[in-house]
Amino acid sequence: MRLIATCPEEIKPALLHELEALGAADLVPGFRAVGFEASDELFYELHVKLRTASRILRVIKEVPAQSPAMLYSQARRIRWCDLFDAQHGFMVESLGADVDGGGMPPKQVITQVRESIRDVFNRELGRAPAVDTEEPRVVVVAHLERGRCMLSLDTSGKSLHKRGYRESGHPAPLKETLAAAILLMAGYDGTQAFMDPMCGSGTLAIEAAMMAVRKAPRIHRKKGEFYFEWLKGFDRALWRTTQDRVRAEKLEAPPAPILASDIDPGYVAMAQKSALKARVERYIAFETRRFQDCEPVAERGLLVTNLPYGDRIGSREGAVQQLYEEVGDTLKQKFSGWQAAILAAAASPYKAIGLKPSRSIALMNGSIPCRLLIYELYSGSRRG
Repeated sequence: MRLIATCPEEIKPALLHELEALGAADLVPGFRAVGFEASDELFYELHVKLRTASRILRVIKEVPAQSPAMLYSQARRIRWCDLFDAQHGFMVESLGADVDGGGMPPKQVITQVRESIRDVFNRELGRAPAVDTEEPRVVVVAHLERGRCMLSLDTSGKSLHKRGYRESGHPAPLKETLAAAILLMAGYDGTQAFMDPMCGSGTLAIEAAMMAVRKAPRIHRKKGEFYFEWLKGFDRALWRTTQDRVRAEKLEAPPAPILASDIDPGYVAMAQKSALKARVERYIAFETRRFQDCEPVAERGLLVTNLPYGDRIGSREGAVQQLYEEVGDTLKQKFSGWQAAILAAAASPYKAIGLKPSRSIALMNGSIPCRLLIYELYSGSRRG
């Protein structure tokens, strides 16, 4: 089947890497998305395994849509009643507004597709599914561009970044998909020693632990939470077999140590609680300590952290710059032979770290522009 995985544009390279590694075929990068083909078994597997995708769409058909009437007519030709049952509430979501191609705003696209679907059900079965925008079982996605409309089914349900383990209370948590992308961009494969010495709510360490023991991030989703479970053609036996196989791939322990620490004991407790909910707490060593007091847990490894900026450091003038200078000094003095990946706000004085990064990658942490700075901490690392 033809599928589309969506993600923020800046982490698309990580999503491409994942899809290729898992065996997806005919990969076609698009804007904030990657198109690909997969077997039924891989289709199910990707829903539990993909770490950087936001959602997965199953393509139904691309149709000409140069006017509202044309879109309605084309969508009405699709046998929607072969795709899902009339008893399931559905909704239509519109992506894009192709003013040049069709002059249709999103609300008009939604109306044309929604009413064409209801018309098909009434014509074929004599009854139409209810429209449900609160808790739908079926979501049809219409993407209009250059006078053509791609019609798809959202098969993921709630966003794939929602792993189900996050504790609330941290002022600036990393989204799970971004954390996984940072790890992949830094070259983490689960075999290296790992440290996050400013772990906050613990997302980076938890995602690292899941990667290290080959634990699928959504293997614990409850029955019915993936939308593909409500579609006709859902192969329950294959889905169960796929889940069992994925569970069997999990290792008993990570190949190398994983350490998460923070100066704030409240955040360490929060990270531990999240790790417990993710069922990886026994794979992570938690400590309360300053970044400057951290010692490497192995001769070589990967240090990844999201540098705090603003309220968490304090309002004292120069506090941020001083912290960044101390981070750079600690890396240079203690972590020779390691690699470091530092996420810092673009507006922060990250150059005060004083080391020259081998790579600098632009990312967005929510609405905050950031840089992912990759450092190779060989002996005698150059100052920036």
